[in-house]
Amino acid sequence: MPPPPTVVNAPPDDRTPTADSVRPTVRRDPARRIETGLGWLLLLPSVVVFGLFVFWPLGRTLYLSVHGNDLFGAPSVYVGAEHYREMLSAEFGRVLVTTGLFTLFSVLPAVLGALVVVLLLEARIRGVRVLRTAFALPFAFSVATASVVFAIIYNPAIGVANGLLGSVGIDRVNWLTDPSIALPAVAAATVWMNFGYNVLVLSAGVAAISPEVVEAARLDGATGWRLASRITIPLLSPQLFFLIVVSTIHALQSFGQIHILTKGGPDQATTTLVYSIYEKAFAFGSSDFGSASAQAVVLLVVMLGCTAVQFGVLERRVHYR
Repeated sequence: MPPPPTVVNAPPDDRTPTADSVRPTVRRDPARRIETGLGWLLLLPSVVVFGLFVFWPLGRTLYLSVHGNDLFGAPSVYVGAEHYREMLSAEFGRVLVTTGLFTLFSVLPAVLGALVVVLLLEARIRGVRVLRTAFALPFAFSVATASVVFAIIYNPAIGVANGLLGSVGIDRVNWLTDPSIALPAVAAATVWMNFGYNVLVLSAGVAAISPEVVEAARLDGATGWRLASRITIPLLSPQLFFLIVVSTIHALQSFGQIHILTKGGPDQATTTLVYSIYEKAFAFGSSDFGSASAQAVVLLVVMLGCTAVQFGVLERRVHYR
């Protein structure tokens, strides 16, 4: 029996096509380049605006926070973290506590109060549209106008607040000059300012709820608080989450009502972080821009931290329908 033929592998031919040689050549389409260039051109105005009003101020703030300044506020010598070390004091700790309390007193009552009002307005009563307009009316007032109105309301001699207390036999209260009452008083004014916006947002959320879902729940016997807690409030969770996040940021940035009503007093009882920045940088001829910039960086970190916690904890309970 003859042996099987031996198979000899031929040497590779240099002309044999390989994977690299058959890889398609990518050619740039002129139309695609034009489309990409047009996209960047359309983005250019937004990039310029963000650069001028966001990134440049942020970079300048970081630069000032690590530099000292002269009498005119111009940066002078590099001081590193000195301005940040100055904030490790009881005075700045009190400012942070005041900021936290003011945020808590401003956000929760405004959001929860608006939720209660919207749920009550869902009752089938006459004149509900008029009531909605009345509750949304504070949204039309500016911060300055509302602050002046509350300055009159809180007036210890002729104010409406003390007049109502006097009608029930309660002594006059120094709303804006008592350190233990001034912060809740300013927070109450802030709640009223934000109340109209919260009512509008939650009313829009209720209007977006499918009537079929509500009707099906009512057919199953859900009425009153059971209907609100099992159907309406869960479906309003996106709006509630939005209001909590936005209201927290606005409370941390509040300035106008504090400046008009108390100017940070009495005895620094209403000096929040934003007002402390104002005092360091501008009030009473001060120009300590380095220290104010360091506090502004802390404020940014606080806002980012609060937002991150809210997204990490509260968003899990949001029901996006």
